[in-house]
Amino acid sequence: MSEVASNLDGPQNQDAQLAAEAIAAGQEKLPNVDVEADYEAAQQFSVSPIDHTGEGAQAARDATAPQFEVSQPESTTTTAQPTGDPGDYLDMARQVSPAPTGASNVTDDLVNKAIEKGQPGQ
Repeated sequence: MSEVASNLDGPQNQDAQLAAEAIAAGQEKLPNVDVEADYEAAQQFSVSPIDHTGEGAQAARDATAPQFEVSQPESTTTTAQPTGDPGDYLDMARQVSPAPTGASNVTDDLVNKAIEKGQPGQ
């Protein structure tokens, strides 16, 4: 125990070490902790008395109410009319996922400038 306590710094750790040594030597009693009694006592303070009334419930509703008006979505139905034309399907596919563009406007000069700016010490 003293090896662990000696590796730690600070007055709280020294106090804990002294208390542990005093208990081990029989100079002090081991503290008695009743966790269940502490838990029961804490339950009395976990809820405010106002929360047991209608006033508390109204305060909770007011605190969590939205501050802005939220519009309700409207339900719409769309039906696709069968045409039997495969070109319609291709047009729809192009609208959903347009063809990738081939070349970008990145030039060799732009790449070289980026490499130069990325060099350390400049």
